[in-house]
Amino acid sequence: MTLPVSAPPRPATAPQKKAPEGAVDTHIHMLAAPEEFAPWENRVEDPAPMDMDGFLAAYRAQCATLGIRRTVVVHSIVYGADNAVTLEAIRRLGPDARGIGLLKDGASEAELDVLAEAGVRGLRLNYVHGGVLSWEGAKALAPALAARGMHLQMLVNADKHMEGLADEIRNFPCPVVFDHIGWPNVAAGPSEPGFAAMTRLVAEGAAYIKLSGLYRVSTEPWGDTDPLVSALVGANPERCLWGSDFPYIMLADAKMPDAGTALDAFHRVVTRTEDRQTILVDAPVALYGFED
Repeated sequence: MTLPVSAPPRPATAPQKKAPEGAVDTHIHMLAAPEEFAPWENRVEDPAPMDMDGFLAAYRAQCATLGIRRTVVVHSIVYGADNAVTLEAIRRLGPDARGIGLLKDGASEAELDVLAEAGVRGLRLNYVHGGVLSWEGAKALAPALAARGMHLQMLVNADKHMEGLADEIRNFPCPVVFDHIGWPNVAAGPSEPGFAAMTRLVAEGAAYIKLSGLYRVSTEPWGDTDPLVSALVGANPERCLWGSDFPYIMLADAKMPDAGTALDAFHRVVTRTEDRQTILVDAPVALYGFED
């Protein structure tokens, strides 16, 4: 079967204001040519025809345009539970890179140790599309994650999943980070019960939220997401993070975004200098264990 092929990443235009010194892009993926790292047999899309050096060059150019210094590489399901491509990306990016890995249910502590030693700070669970790690499997791994200073990153639909998950997440053994503003029902607004439950977790410090992926739920420049982003930041900026989602894979019906416009959208809502510093620098530096 011939699979769709992702487009090469769109170069970023210059934002109206760059990120502050030391800023962290907490959500990118890294891809490579198939002869470098073999994709997972059950993937739904092939990477753009570039090698890892090409993807890294494109990403470094984006960082220079936006003023980003540090990066968190989130392992893509394109490679299943084989984290080799992500570990190599962390190695090539150097001390200013950390990672989020992917393991199957029942993963061993030895597997976690390998990831932790390579700079991986958490595991990802895709609650929307499924994958190789289940919610039950994540719960079983949570104590071992906590023991290593690691966390669980989750992609959920806030309006479909959050009310059923909120109490368990509130008492979870390790930190929980939600992707892409909870992939919400934007039209329902911040008062939608699932989104409101997620916002309460953020307010309580019981979860982090990534102010990322706006382009997956809205149309550039994503003004209709402003009330949701504002509600999350207003709840607790110390539990908010920002990410570009480079190189914008598995778009479905979404249009590839401009990362410069995405940073402008963040600044449009987050107007206080201290909140920008907290979200773009201080909170992710602490969560991912970056050092100056």
